[in-house]
Amino acid sequence: MTSMDVDSANAASETLIPVVIRHQGKKYEVEVDVSEPGAVFKYQVYSLTGVQPENQKILIKGKQVKDETDMASLGLKSAQAIMVLGQPGAAPVRFEAPAVKTRFVEDMVGAGQSSQDMLAAPSGLTNLGNTCYLNASLQAMRTIPELQDSLINRTQVDSENSGTTQLARQLRDVFSNLSSSHAPCIPTRFLSTLRSSNPRFAERSRTGQGFAQQDAEEAWTFIVDNLRRTHLVKDEQKALPPALEEGSVSIATTVEDVPEEGAAASTSNSSVSIIKRYMTGEVQKTLSCDEAEGRTDAGPATTSESFLTLPCHISISINHLRDGLFAGLTEKIEKHSEALGRDAVFTSTLKISRLPKYLTVHFMRFYWKRDIQKKAKIMRKVTFPHELDVSEMCTDELRAKLLPVREKVREVRKEVEEIERTNKKRKHRVSEEKHAGATSSKGGAEVNSTPDDKKGETKGEKGTAEGEDADTEYKTDAQIDAEKRASLLKAQEELYQLVRPRLAEDRYANHTGLYQLRAVVSHQGASADSGHYTAFVKKDSIVDPKTGRKSEDDGNWWWFNDDKVTEVGSDRVDALAGGGESHAALILLYGSVPLPLPESRVTEPFFTS
Repeated sequence: MTSMDVDSANAASETLIPVVIRHQGKKYEVEVDVSEPGAVFKYQVYSLTGVQPENQKILIKGKQVKDETDMASLGLKSAQAIMVLGQPGAAPVRFEAPAVKTRFVEDMVGAGQSSQDMLAAPSGLTNLGNTCYLNASLQAMRTIPELQDSLINRTQVDSENSGTTQLARQLRDVFSNLSSSHAPCIPTRFLSTLRSSNPRFAERSRTGQGFAQQDAEEAWTFIVDNLRRTHLVKDEQKALPPALEEGSVSIATTVEDVPEEGAAASTSNSSVSIIKRYMTGEVQKTLSCDEAEGRTDAGPATTSESFLTLPCHISISINHLRDGLFAGLTEKIEKHSEALGRDAVFTSTLKISRLPKYLTVHFMRFYWKRDIQKKAKIMRKVTFPHELDVSEMCTDELRAKLLPVREKVREVRKEVEEIERTNKKRKHRVSEEKHAGATSSKGGAEVNSTPDDKKGETKGEKGTAEGEDADTEYKTDAQIDAEKRASLLKAQEELYQLVRPRLAEDRYANHTGLYQLRAVVSHQGASADSGHYTAFVKKDSIVDPKTGRKSEDDGNWWWFNDDKVTEVGSDRVDALAGGGESHAALILLYGSVPLPLPESRVTEPFFTS
């Protein structure tokens, strides 16, 4: 163990105080982290006693423990008994007030609403009794347009194995209903198929009344793995679209939609797994013996493995997603050493060798707590970015391919931002001129008194008055626009030529190392089989599988709380980092940052601007 590990372990032992919780004649032994606020301790109590934090009354040395209480100030001692009062039961779901005005689906489907508003309001899913874990997972999964497209428009049924494709068929129906209606969808048949496919999701609650709450991550993993094995579609090449019209610009496209140069439309009889194509990554795994005598001249053994999810480990030293991901890429394992002839400790190191277009990250927030026979929750605050760069977690070979493309993408972004900035300035200037004209027209005679020669004065004539050369030529707005758009198109074409060799190798991977956050599955409560799951989805991540139309991109998010759908600001998503808050992120779904390529290189209907 390194000195840093020792220091961390010592620091942890100093802040963890073992105490005894007394509630209704029962005793529970638990370690209290006095470096955390009272809200964390109250959720620990909740996981043990079932008493919701809102219903708890905890007195320690005459002081009542509140959410903001500094636990270190209470002077807790080892084995100290703490009395907890309160009855187990449900409490109201607590959420912070959204930064923007709340908009409910029910309020937007009435008479008098425009079709645009109707399209902007996605549907929720009805809770069928402790099924919030499933509803949240499906809403996040729906943000993968290729999955929706393959299920609804290109489903290929395996007649010899029709039983295993039932889940895909039912998911297709759920996605179709969510896209075709703005009323809440009731996923009864999908839930029934899920429970028959995996009896775990058919477990009854401990009271025997209704079904038990389940872990959203386990549901996500089972559904994705089932689709990986059973949902196959015909592999088709797309034709090159018509050439660019003069002056048109595309600023949001995707990697896999770029046809190979000179390739005509063709159809293959082979079938592919959408999950494998878009959501599966690969890593190189290196095993090295920690003992020098156990290493051979051939060097450490390296193997390749695939993954559907990257774990984010959480410990006392983890504060950011990047730290947790790196912690998940290194592991100590014990196995037999051929060189030593006995068991030894090996270090397993993973480096990403293939980045999927959609990257799933799992916060390892739950661990099995033996004394309560539950998966308790780690409520440490771990922040995560809206744009994630994972290039430093990749192999040297892959990183060398990613970096040039990433830098060119950033260059094109600057070009786009410059055009947008110029357009905003021009609109502002025109608006001011109109306002000034309207104001001066009220002056009547004063405006008419302006000499005719002044009215016709040009910018060049003004320059002469200020000592500039009368022959100076000034570019018009149209000329400036044309130059900037030509510069942008040139940069986009350079990007295409740069990324083209990567597309020849793997047309469906992430070729920049950059990801944008699309969806978050959050959990409220202190254990996996209790509490409440919801989903937060970026507004422009929802695509109509029939029309390819995206929802509005204004920086806001949809919050899916079962059948209640609310619009919230991005700061509400930032608050899901945890750390004493009732809601914390459990699953993050990232999508590849779109490649801003020339429109003539793109055929995908979902992401063309």
